[in-house]
Amino acid sequence: MHIKIGTRGSQLALWQANFTKDKLEKLKHTTEIIIIETQGDKTQQWNTSFDKIEGKGFFTKELEEALLNGTIDVAVHSLKDLPTEQPEGLIIAGVSERENPSDCLIIKEDSVDKSLKFSLKQNAIVGTSSARRKSQLLAFRPDITVTDLRGNVPTRIQKLQTEQLDAIMLASAGIERLKPNLMDFHVEELNPNEFIPAPAQGVIAWQVAENSYDLIDIFESICDVDVLINVNLERRLLNTLEGGCQMPIGIYCTSEVNDKERKDFYLTCSYANAWNEQPIQIALKATNTASLPDKITKQIKNLIPQSVFISRDKLETNDFLAQWLENLKFDVECKSLIERKKLTIKQLPKTDWIFFSNVYATQFFFMQKPDIGKTKIGCMNKEVSKIIRKEGYSSEFIGQNADIKLIGKQFAACVGTGTVLIPIERDSTRMFQWQFAHPQNVFDLPIFASVPQGYQIKNAPSVLVFIDLANLTAHLATNKILPNQKIIVVGVDISKMLYKLKIPLDQYYHVPNSVDIEVFRAILSII
Repeated sequence: MHIKIGTRGSQLALWQANFTKDKLEKLKHTTEIIIIETQGDKTQQWNTSFDKIEGKGFFTKELEEALLNGTIDVAVHSLKDLPTEQPEGLIIAGVSERENPSDCLIIKEDSVDKSLKFSLKQNAIVGTSSARRKSQLLAFRPDITVTDLRGNVPTRIQKLQTEQLDAIMLASAGIERLKPNLMDFHVEELNPNEFIPAPAQGVIAWQVAENSYDLIDIFESICDVDVLINVNLERRLLNTLEGGCQMPIGIYCTSEVNDKERKDFYLTCSYANAWNEQPIQIALKATNTASLPDKITKQIKNLIPQSVFISRDKLETNDFLAQWLENLKFDVECKSLIERKKLTIKQLPKTDWIFFSNVYATQFFFMQKPDIGKTKIGCMNKEVSKIIRKEGYSSEFIGQNADIKLIGKQFAACVGTGTVLIPIERDSTRMFQWQFAHPQNVFDLPIFASVPQGYQIKNAPSVLVFIDLANLTAHLATNKILPNQKIIVVGVDISKMLYKLKIPLDQYYHVPNSVDIEVFRAILSII
């Protein structure tokens, strides 16, 4: 069968068209590529924001018209560019496997500051015309300035070199497909579970006429069904939110098989009415996805600010969690219910490794400026690794998930028969240490102690956030948990305590890591 492939003329669009061509020719079909200019291509001003272009589908409309009049047989799109509602007579016959869905920052070397979020220096100027990227970037880094930047990937990279910009934002998929020369820049890939990508980002869609039955069979045979299920869920949510390319909406779906051999779907959404407003972020999990988009839409549209207590002192800068909630008009009280006191290092045992399990142990350890020589360093997560990096050291092992037992087993395998020193809170549990096959090689170093302050929480907050077991224990000594209060807990130990107190499961939400964005989503998801 001879198949005419319609595409835009940009380098990335042509890569996608040739990717499609290769797949079809492996199936013994002949092909030709036909380039069609779209409204988005005709808008040449590099600093024109997408939200200033009228209508939806400004990168797809002309391709769809060519499909309907028979000029081409299949239109190849970035699925994130396609409106959620198909024109009459057209369907999406299949989708490709998903390339890296994340966004990335391309940063000039002299604008890098690895001690700050996303490695961007203070007051950086970032080029992007995406309302979604602006919205989330400013939520994390309100100090930066965003400026409109349009054009294909090479054009944007060239503008970074010639204009007054410190960084630009691009989709990682485009970078990985085109492989431009970025030797002169620092590339910071953003975690898609934190910085939410556009719905279906990284996925190619094949659009055909609905009566082209032979073509439908062909593209169904090369369609990635697992990707199709996930991106359809993302696009269903986009449709229920009535969002388009101009709206600051990020949606990302992942899935994994649970212990009952059924799939759990994790759907996360970042939503704002305008790019310069605080985004609402909701994350929900479900096995049955039928009502998942409607549930998230309902929570976003019906969000009512409430009172929240967070068991930590408000930081003067970069306290994302409290600031995000206050931006949404929540009444926030921040107060640590304990005082953490340093325990002096009297003698530092010589070991092959030092493992840092939490932020406080790390801070109190380095506060005393111990001489660790060339001892190898491991740590629980990226949050801890950043503190270690600020102290001038690097971590040879960094935990990559929220399961303390699993990280313990992985680190124990890395250490083998080597010796390990673990700075800890006095009287803390030893769940991590229990994962080692040679416990005689593991040494605890009590580095701080938690002392309750006897603080009485004002009024009765709707939501209580406990960031560690010590704060929950201190709260229970002077306060009660009321039946109508929602509880967010960080860490396995706290969940066990609530279970022992017979707190109903629907009253609390377990967040595995002490990460602001996860707690923020949990608060907005549970109320």
